[in-house]
Amino acid sequence: MSNPGTRREEYKTLIWVPFFALAMALSYNLFIFPNNFAPSGVGGIATMVQYVFKFNAGYLNLLINIPILIVAWKLVDREFVVKTGLFTLCFSGFLMLFEHVDFSRFYYLTQNGTSKILGPVAAAVVNGTFYGFALRIHGSSGGTDVVSFCIRRYHPEYNVTWISFVLNAVIACVSYFVYGYQFEPVICCIVYCFVLSSMGNRVVSGTKTALKFEIVTEQPEALAKDLMQELHHGVTLLPAEGAYTHEQKSLVICIVNKHQIADIQKIIGRYPGTFAYITSISETLGNFRKIK
Repeated sequence: MSNPGTRREEYKTLIWVPFFALAMALSYNLFIFPNNFAPSGVGGIATMVQYVFKFNAGYLNLLINIPILIVAWKLVDREFVVKTGLFTLCFSGFLMLFEHVDFSRFYYLTQNGTSKILGPVAAAVVNGTFYGFALRIHGSSGGTDVVSFCIRRYHPEYNVTWISFVLNAVIACVSYFVYGYQFEPVICCIVYCFVLSSMGNRVVSGTKTALKFEIVTEQPEALAKDLMQELHHGVTLLPAEGAYTHEQKSLVICIVNKHQIADIQKIIGRYPGTFAYITSISETLGNFRKIK
Protein backbone atom coordinates (compact mmCIF):
# COMPACT_ATOMS: atom_id res chain seq x y z
CA MET A 1 0.00 0.00 0.00
CA SER A 2 1.31 3.46 -0.90
CA ASN A 3 2.20 5.98 1.75
CA PRO A 4 -0.68 8.48 2.25
CA GLY A 5 1.80 11.35 2.57
CA THR A 6 3.48 10.39 -0.69
CA ARG A 7 0.09 10.11 -2.37
CA ARG A 8 -0.84 13.63 -1.22
CA GLU A 9 2.41 15.00 -2.62
CA GLU A 10 1.71 13.31 -5.95
CA TYR A 11 -1.74 14.83 -6.23
CA LYS A 12 -0.46 18.33 -5.38
CA THR A 13 0.74 18.48 -8.97
CA LEU A 14 -2.92 18.56 -10.04
CA ILE A 15 -2.83 22.33 -9.51
CA TRP A 16 -0.69 22.67 -12.66
CA VAL A 17 -2.98 20.70 -14.95
CA PRO A 18 -5.57 23.48 -15.58
CA PHE A 19 -2.77 25.88 -16.54
CA PHE A 20 -1.39 23.37 -19.07
CA ALA A 21 -4.90 22.91 -20.49
CA LEU A 22 -5.48 26.67 -20.70
CA ALA A 23 -2.22 27.24 -22.60
CA MET A 24 -3.02 24.50 -25.11
CA ALA A 25 -6.59 25.71 -25.61
CA LEU A 26 -5.29 29.22 -26.33
CA SER A 27 -2.78 27.76 -28.78
CA TYR A 28 -5.57 25.99 -30.65
CA ASN A 29 -7.58 29.21 -30.94
CA LEU A 30 -4.66 31.44 -31.93
CA PHE A 31 -2.59 29.20 -34.19
CA ILE A 32 -4.50 26.08 -35.25
CA PHE A 33 -8.13 26.98 -35.96
CA PRO A 34 -7.33 30.19 -37.93
CA ASN A 35 -4.82 28.40 -40.16
CA ASN A 36 -7.12 25.51 -41.10
CA PHE A 37 -5.05 22.42 -40.41
CA ALA A 38 -5.47 19.38 -38.17
CA PRO A 39 -2.99 18.78 -35.33
CA SER A 40 -2.10 15.33 -34.01
CA GLY A 41 -4.20 12.80 -32.09
CA VAL A 42 -7.78 13.21 -30.95
CA GLY A 43 -7.38 16.99 -31.17
CA GLY A 44 -6.83 16.64 -34.90
CA ILE A 45 -10.04 14.64 -35.33
CA ALA A 46 -12.02 17.15 -33.27
CA THR A 47 -10.52 20.05 -35.24
CA MET A 48 -11.56 18.58 -38.61
CA VAL A 49 -15.07 17.85 -37.35
CA GLN A 50 -15.35 21.43 -36.12
CA TYR A 51 -14.16 22.74 -39.50
CA VAL A 52 -16.70 20.68 -41.47
CA PHE A 53 -19.75 20.64 -39.18
CA LYS A 54 -19.11 23.73 -37.01
CA PHE A 55 -19.36 21.45 -33.97
CA ASN A 56 -17.11 22.79 -31.20
CA ALA A 57 -13.97 20.68 -30.88
CA GLY A 58 -14.22 20.76 -27.10
CA TYR A 59 -17.38 18.63 -27.05
CA LEU A 60 -15.97 15.98 -29.36
CA ASN A 61 -12.65 15.88 -27.53
CA LEU A 62 -14.54 15.18 -24.31
CA LEU A 63 -16.84 12.59 -25.89
CA ILE A 64 -13.95 10.62 -27.37
CA ASN A 65 -11.84 10.69 -24.22
CA ILE A 66 -14.55 9.68 -21.71
CA PRO A 67 -14.80 6.01 -22.80
CA ILE A 68 -11.02 5.77 -23.16
CA LEU A 69 -10.53 7.05 -19.61
CA ILE A 70 -13.21 4.71 -18.22
CA VAL A 71 -11.37 1.72 -19.67
CA ALA A 72 -8.02 3.07 -18.46
CA TRP A 73 -9.42 3.51 -14.93
CA LYS A 74 -9.91 -0.24 -14.71
CA LEU A 75 -6.69 -1.22 -16.41
CA VAL A 76 -3.89 1.15 -15.46
CA ASP A 77 -2.54 3.59 -12.86
CA ARG A 78 -5.38 5.66 -11.43
CA GLU A 79 -3.21 8.67 -10.64
CA PHE A 80 -2.37 8.88 -14.34
CA VAL A 81 -6.07 8.61 -15.24
CA VAL A 82 -7.09 11.30 -12.71
CA LYS A 83 -4.55 13.79 -14.03
CA THR A 84 -5.33 12.99 -17.64
CA GLY A 85 -9.06 13.22 -16.96
CA LEU A 86 -8.65 16.62 -15.30
CA PHE A 87 -6.61 17.84 -18.25
CA THR A 88 -9.22 16.57 -20.73
CA LEU A 89 -12.06 18.20 -18.79
CA CYS A 90 -10.26 21.55 -18.49
CA PHE A 91 -9.01 21.57 -22.08
CA SER A 92 -12.45 20.72 -23.48
CA GLY A 93 -14.07 23.26 -21.19
CA PHE A 94 -11.72 26.03 -22.30
CA LEU A 95 -12.35 25.21 -25.96
CA MET A 96 -16.11 25.47 -25.34
CA LEU A 97 -15.68 28.73 -23.42
CA PHE A 98 -13.40 30.31 -26.02
CA GLU A 99 -16.03 29.74 -28.68
CA HIS A 100 -17.72 32.83 -27.20
CA VAL A 101 -14.52 34.91 -27.07
CA ASP A 102 -13.32 37.00 -30.00
CA PHE A 103 -9.63 36.24 -30.51
CA SER A 104 -9.51 37.60 -34.05
CA ARG A 105 -7.16 40.46 -33.20
CA PHE A 106 -4.63 37.97 -31.80
CA TYR A 107 -4.75 35.36 -34.59
CA TYR A 108 -1.50 34.40 -36.25
CA LEU A 109 -2.74 34.61 -39.81
CA THR A 110 -1.38 36.10 -43.03
CA GLN A 111 -3.53 37.19 -45.94
CA ASN A 112 -1.37 35.62 -48.64
CA GLY A 113 -0.43 32.49 -46.68
CA THR A 114 3.34 32.91 -47.17
CA SER A 115 4.03 32.46 -43.46
CA LYS A 116 1.30 29.95 -42.68
CA ILE A 117 3.83 27.25 -41.82
CA LEU A 118 4.86 29.27 -38.76
CA GLY A 119 1.40 28.79 -37.27
CA PRO A 120 1.87 25.02 -36.82
CA VAL A 121 5.41 25.60 -35.56
CA ALA A 122 4.25 28.09 -32.92
CA ALA A 123 1.36 25.84 -31.86
CA ALA A 124 3.63 22.79 -31.63
CA VAL A 125 6.23 24.64 -29.53
CA VAL A 126 3.57 25.76 -27.03
CA ASN A 127 1.65 22.48 -26.96
CA GLY A 128 4.79 20.34 -26.95
CA THR A 129 6.17 22.24 -23.98
CA PHE A 130 3.08 21.82 -21.84
CA TYR A 131 2.53 18.29 -23.11
CA GLY A 132 6.01 17.46 -21.85
CA PHE A 133 5.27 19.01 -18.46
CA ALA A 134 2.07 16.96 -18.26
CA LEU A 135 4.08 13.78 -18.85
CA ARG A 136 6.63 14.80 -16.21
CA ILE A 137 3.92 14.94 -13.54
CA HIS A 138 2.63 11.52 -14.65
CA GLY A 139 -0.30 12.77 -16.69
CA SER A 140 -1.05 13.27 -20.38
CA SER A 141 -3.27 15.13 -22.82
CA GLY A 142 -5.55 12.12 -23.29
CA GLY A 143 -6.55 10.24 -26.43
CA THR A 144 -3.78 8.18 -27.98
CA ASP A 145 -1.51 8.79 -24.97
CA VAL A 146 -3.91 6.82 -22.77
CA VAL A 147 -4.23 4.04 -25.33
CA SER A 148 -0.44 3.83 -25.58
CA PHE A 149 -0.14 3.74 -21.79
CA CYS A 150 -2.59 0.82 -21.61
CA ILE A 151 -0.75 -1.12 -24.30
CA ARG A 152 2.65 -0.47 -22.72
CA ARG A 153 1.33 -1.64 -19.37
CA TYR A 154 0.47 -5.12 -20.60
CA HIS A 155 2.62 -5.46 -23.72
CA PRO A 156 5.92 -3.64 -23.07
CA GLU A 157 7.43 -5.40 -26.08
CA TYR A 158 5.12 -3.47 -28.44
CA ASN A 159 6.42 -0.34 -30.11
CA VAL A 160 3.55 1.98 -29.20
CA THR A 161 5.19 4.83 -31.10
CA TRP A 162 3.85 3.25 -34.26
CA ILE A 163 0.28 3.54 -32.98
CA SER A 164 0.59 7.32 -32.73
CA PHE A 165 2.43 7.43 -36.03
CA VAL A 166 -0.32 5.54 -37.85
CA LEU A 167 -3.09 7.67 -36.35
CA ASN A 168 -1.30 10.92 -37.17
CA ALA A 169 -0.58 9.69 -40.70
CA VAL A 170 -4.28 8.95 -41.18
CA ILE A 171 -5.20 12.41 -39.83
CA ALA A 172 -2.71 14.06 -42.18
CA CYS A 173 -4.11 12.16 -45.19
CA VAL A 174 -7.74 12.86 -44.28
CA SER A 175 -6.98 16.56 -43.84
CA TYR A 176 -6.15 16.71 -47.56
CA PHE A 177 -9.82 16.04 -48.36
CA VAL A 178 -11.29 17.99 -45.43
CA TYR A 179 -9.49 21.22 -46.24
CA GLY A 180 -10.38 21.45 -49.92
CA TYR A 181 -7.96 18.98 -51.56
CA GLN A 182 -4.86 20.96 -50.61
CA PHE A 183 -1.42 19.65 -49.65
CA GLU A 184 -0.64 22.57 -47.37
CA PRO A 185 -2.77 21.29 -44.43
CA VAL A 186 -1.05 17.90 -44.78
CA ILE A 187 2.37 19.53 -44.58
CA CYS A 188 1.24 21.67 -41.63
CA CYS A 189 0.07 18.53 -39.80
CA ILE A 190 3.39 16.77 -40.40
CA VAL A 191 5.41 19.79 -39.25
CA TYR A 192 3.20 20.15 -36.17
CA CYS A 193 3.63 16.47 -35.20
CA PHE A 194 7.41 16.62 -35.62
CA VAL A 195 7.92 19.80 -33.59
CA LEU A 196 5.42 18.70 -30.92
CA SER A 197 7.23 15.40 -30.44
CA SER A 198 10.64 17.10 -30.34
CA MET A 199 9.57 19.69 -27.76
CA GLY A 200 7.77 17.11 -25.63
CA ASN A 201 10.80 14.83 -25.57
CA ARG A 202 13.06 17.75 -24.71
CA VAL A 203 10.92 18.74 -21.73
CA VAL A 204 10.52 15.14 -20.54
CA SER A 205 14.27 14.50 -20.69
CA GLY A 206 14.81 17.49 -18.39
CA THR A 207 17.13 20.47 -18.24
CA LYS A 208 19.38 19.35 -15.38
CA THR A 209 22.07 18.09 -17.69
CA ALA A 210 25.46 16.90 -16.48
CA LEU A 211 28.48 14.82 -17.48
CA LYS A 212 29.51 11.48 -16.03
CA PHE A 213 33.24 10.76 -15.93
CA GLU A 214 34.30 7.15 -15.51
CA ILE A 215 38.03 7.08 -14.79
CA VAL A 216 40.29 4.03 -14.67
CA THR A 217 43.29 4.75 -12.44
CA GLU A 218 45.93 3.22 -10.20
CA GLN A 219 45.72 6.12 -7.73
CA PRO A 220 42.03 6.25 -6.78
CA GLU A 221 42.36 7.77 -3.32
CA ALA A 222 44.48 10.75 -4.40
CA LEU A 223 42.41 11.33 -7.52
CA ALA A 224 39.13 11.15 -5.58
CA LYS A 225 40.44 13.61 -3.00
CA ASP A 226 41.37 16.16 -5.71
CA LEU A 227 38.01 15.76 -7.44
CA MET A 228 36.01 16.30 -4.26
CA GLN A 229 38.09 19.24 -3.03
CA GLU A 230 38.28 21.13 -6.31
CA LEU A 231 34.94 20.27 -7.95
CA HIS A 232 32.80 19.90 -4.81
CA HIS A 233 31.07 16.79 -6.13
CA GLY A 234 30.95 13.32 -4.63
CA VAL A 235 32.94 10.43 -6.05
CA THR A 236 32.26 6.68 -6.23
CA LEU A 237 35.09 4.12 -6.17
CA LEU A 238 34.75 0.66 -7.66
CA PRO A 239 37.35 -2.12 -8.05
CA ALA A 240 38.37 -2.85 -11.65
CA GLU A 241 40.54 -5.40 -13.42
CA GLY A 242 42.08 -5.20 -16.87
CA ALA A 243 40.91 -8.08 -19.05
CA TYR A 244 44.19 -8.21 -21.00
CA THR A 245 46.81 -7.68 -18.27
CA HIS A 246 44.64 -8.64 -15.26
CA GLU A 247 46.12 -5.70 -13.38
CA GLN A 248 44.11 -4.51 -10.40
CA LYS A 249 42.94 -0.92 -10.80
CA SER A 250 40.02 1.23 -9.67
CA LEU A 251 37.09 2.85 -11.46
CA VAL A 252 36.34 6.38 -10.26
CA ILE A 253 32.87 7.71 -11.12
CA CYS A 254 32.10 11.42 -10.81
CA ILE A 255 29.11 13.45 -12.04
CA VAL A 256 30.00 17.07 -12.81
CA ASN A 257 28.45 20.13 -14.41
CA LYS A 258 29.23 20.76 -18.06
CA HIS A 259 31.21 23.91 -17.36
CA GLN A 260 33.59 21.87 -15.15
CA ILE A 261 34.89 19.68 -17.97
CA ALA A 262 38.12 21.69 -18.32
CA ASP A 263 38.73 21.48 -14.55
CA ILE A 264 38.33 17.72 -14.40
CA GLN A 265 40.59 17.28 -17.43
CA LYS A 266 43.33 19.21 -15.63
CA ILE A 267 42.93 17.03 -12.55
CA ILE A 268 43.08 13.81 -14.58
CA GLY A 269 46.20 15.11 -16.36
CA ARG A 270 48.10 15.01 -13.04
CA TYR A 271 47.86 11.22 -12.96
CA PRO A 272 49.84 9.52 -15.76
CA GLY A 273 48.36 6.30 -17.09
CA THR A 274 44.84 7.33 -16.12
CA PHE A 275 42.12 6.64 -18.68
CA ALA A 276 38.69 8.33 -18.71
CA TYR A 277 35.58 8.48 -20.83
CA ILE A 278 32.59 10.82 -20.69
CA THR A 279 28.85 10.17 -20.87
CA SER A 280 26.25 12.91 -21.31
CA ILE A 281 23.42 12.81 -18.73
CA SER A 282 20.10 14.45 -19.60
CA GLU A 283 18.71 14.57 -16.06
CA THR A 284 20.04 14.40 -12.50
CA LEU A 285 18.00 13.45 -9.45
CA GLY A 286 18.75 13.49 -5.76
CA ASN A 287 21.67 15.23 -4.09
CA PHE A 288 23.35 16.91 -7.02
CA ARG A 289 24.08 20.64 -6.98
CA LYS A 290 24.82 23.02 -9.80
CA ILE A 291 28.21 24.32 -8.69
CA LYS A 292 28.79 27.88 -9.89
